[in-house]
Amino acid sequence: MRKTFKYRLYPTRLQTLALEGQLAEACRLYNAALQERRDAWRMARVSLNYYDQANQLKEIRAAGDLGLANYSACQDVLRRVDKTYAAFFSRIKSGKKAGFPRFKPRTRFDSYAFPTYGDGCKLKDDGKLYVQGVGEIKIKLHRSLAGLVKTLTLKRECGRWYACFSVEVEAKPLPATGQVTGIDVGLLSFAVLSDGTEIANPRRYRKAQATLRRAQRKVARRKKGSARRRKAVRELQRVHAHVKNQRSDFHHQVAHHIVTRYDFIAVEGLNIKGLAGGMLAKSVHDAGWGGFLNKLDYKAESAGRTLVRVNPNGTSQRCPCGATVPKRLGQRWHQCSACGMSVSRDHASALEILRRGLRLQALTQPVAASVA
Repeated sequence: MRKTFKYRLYPTRLQTLALEGQLAEACRLYNAALQERRDAWRMARVSLNYYDQANQLKEIRAAGDLGLANYSACQDVLRRVDKTYAAFFSRIKSGKKAGFPRFKPRTRFDSYAFPTYGDGCKLKDDGKLYVQGVGEIKIKLHRSLAGLVKTLTLKRECGRWYACFSVEVEAKPLPATGQVTGIDVGLLSFAVLSDGTEIANPRRYRKAQATLRRAQRKVARRKKGSARRRKAVRELQRVHAHVKNQRSDFHHQVAHHIVTRYDFIAVEGLNIKGLAGGMLAKSVHDAGWGGFLNKLDYKAESAGRTLVRVNPNGTSQRCPCGATVPKRLGQRWHQCSACGMSVSRDHASALEILRRGLRLQALTQPVAASVA
């Protein structure tokens, strides 16, 4: 399985200028490749692919028209353009909003990658990172880099630089505990487990709104295009980044706690994008269910746990005994007249999610055994 290790870089002033220059060249190549595809279709009805454009790289670099130092990094930029077009056509076929590929300004093009580790990039024994076209950069290795490094991505965030190593690691199964659980994510409580455990919702974004408001007001008062406005924008970006990091850290801690305690985990297969477009959009985005479920998924895979996603329809309207208990959104207590169960609404939903997950697992296990 793949994991990513992210480390902070501390480039000198000259190295920062070199990194900015390399990133600008990658952005220019991206926009040029996009323009070539658009012109080829508009003028000759020819659809270019990655290989048509990659075959021109040697000639372009020999003519001195491209300043991106590493050849493989140039190829990666063209692959990014190709993936953008592939995603565009995929959205058209599935009937979604298409969103034609757009040009990217330098301020919004924030990363470029070395697709083969060791080709243009190398972590030195003295704790520095060699980057072709930039030199040896100081890097803060706050934790050990485990696994086989496959790719390196240099990323700019809020005026700071980071190195993201994509590594291939082997799963390390944890000892079995014999415990199972169902998880009902929500807004009042972040999550409720089938054993009744409630995990509080930290609401990081709402707690940071006062700080964000002041930072946004500072940006609005600066003259557009000025250095002071750019500085204010960076301050605003760092507030948003701090909220994102707090939320991500909370997700990691909760996911780790669940994975270490339970062998079998059942969650709802929610349409989070649809929920995030409704009247509770701010609260849904603040909770970050998608990020939490993704972290729970890969941690469960790494630990050898079983995680299943069940149909979310009616989990709050059905009792684990099988009876239907209709409830309005404002009703927060579950009272079943058939079996007498009296628990909170979210606890009952978690029990129903667990029941569906175990049933789904029981149905799929014989099939897997027969295939084996």
